[in-house]
Amino acid sequence: MKKSYFTPAERLLWGGSAAMIVLAFCLFDRESWLTLAASLVGVTSLIFCAKGNPFGQALMILFSLIYGVISYSFAYYGEMITYVGMTMPMAVFSLIAWLKNPYQGNRSEVAVHRLRKNEWALLAAATLAVTVVFYFILAALGTANLIPSTISVTTSCLAVLLTYKRSPFFAAAYAANDLVLIVLWGLAALEDLSYLSVFVCFAAFFVNDLYGFRSWTRMEKRQFANTSACARMVAAEQEDR
Repeated sequence: MKKSYFTPAERLLWGGSAAMIVLAFCLFDRESWLTLAASLVGVTSLIFCAKGNPFGQALMILFSLIYGVISYSFAYYGEMITYVGMTMPMAVFSLIAWLKNPYQGNRSEVAVHRLRKNEWALLAAATLAVTVVFYFILAALGTANLIPSTISVTTSCLAVLLTYKRSPFFAAAYAANDLVLIVLWGLAALEDLSYLSVFVCFAAFFVNDLYGFRSWTRMEKRQFANTSACARMVAAEQEDR
């Protein structure tokens, strides 16, 4: 019998997340079909990304485009600019990077990369620079809820850079971003209850990103354990010669 690609826990996570999103849409919205589509595309993207599958990045490109339109509707210009101008292009670069770096030739699993200290320093500097620049841009645009919107840019920037670098910490950065977005869309929902469906969407994303971080951590240990074992075998063969 062929083994299923997704584990029972992963199928339950995706099914439960999708059901929660649809239920929230039926209870609080019933009109914004674009929001429902974005939410379902996004949560499907996350379950594939949790497996290190490049298809998840392809779905993230679509999600970023739809989410940018939704953000514009509530004057969350930071979210719109971040996802359309940064997350979407970086998802394209990440898709290419993941496709170019399959784990042992397996196109459905990317090879995990462990960041060096100098790489962490460069990522921190880039994230800080983007945060400062975007703060003034968002202030000039009259962005609603400026401080949370700026923090969202910070976490999004770090997340997309870590995704491109194939680091397990990309999922942790996205989980932090989800918390910020839960606050942002919670504030929006206080003014318009239809945005509760977006709030629920990011609550589901938060749970999925936590699982993604756990999955990638385990994937990293497995891949590097296999690499170490192969290296020992090669060394032993060379000694025998």
